[in-house]
Amino acid sequence: MLDVEHCGHGGKSMTLAVIGAGFGRTGTMSAKLALEQLGYGPCFHMAEFFRREDGDALKQKWECAAYSDGPPDLDDLFDGYRSTVDFPGCVYWRALTGHFPESKVLLTVRDPERWYASTQETIFKPDPDKPPFAERTDSWGRMVYKLINQDTFGGDTATRDHCIDVFNRHNAAVKAAIPADRLLVYEVGEGWEPLCAFLGAAVPDAPFPRENTTEVFQAKRAAEAEAAKGKG
Repeated sequence: MLDVEHCGHGGKSMTLAVIGAGFGRTGTMSAKLALEQLGYGPCFHMAEFFRREDGDALKQKWECAAYSDGPPDLDDLFDGYRSTVDFPGCVYWRALTGHFPESKVLLTVRDPERWYASTQETIFKPDPDKPPFAERTDSWGRMVYKLINQDTFGGDTATRDHCIDVFNRHNAAVKAAIPADRLLVYEVGEGWEPLCAFLGAAVPDAPFPRENTTEVFQAKRAAEAEAAKGKG
């Protein structure tokens, strides 16, 4: 059960300068690293739950937000970050763009068929070593189940036509809501130039980051499973 005593609000965070509205598996890890190279870091991404030393507290904070009766405390959720991409932050894109009116909005996109295929091999692929999200009792699992599985995909993250429809409607909603001069619709394969032009930043003298491909994601999951078995 959720420990409501640990659902307090934090203080005022730094202002988010870039809000990533794109779903996971649209190149968001590459976008995170690119934004950080351009000076818009730290950038919040799903990976933060597992990289930070206080990851357990972060998971519980987001669990609290997911199951709260009222609106989320956006300043607290994104405390210490200058940008955000990926799930679960993109679930709050509409609230975030209103809360941080001076921010730029980055909509990472991908061919819908390829996006769907990638999700089924990575983030939406059932983990045989863990219970289904609907049965999870840990903070991170409960948060993912509520914000992503239920609130975003209506409980179905497997059916092709449904998932692609959710993906397309989400992208259309962002494009309709955000003025063109505030929004960049972006495929990470386009590289530095459109992103830097949008942010008014110099193009780095370094290759554009390419991270967290399907193969890399699967290798990480396999390594985590082996590590867990070793602890058992």
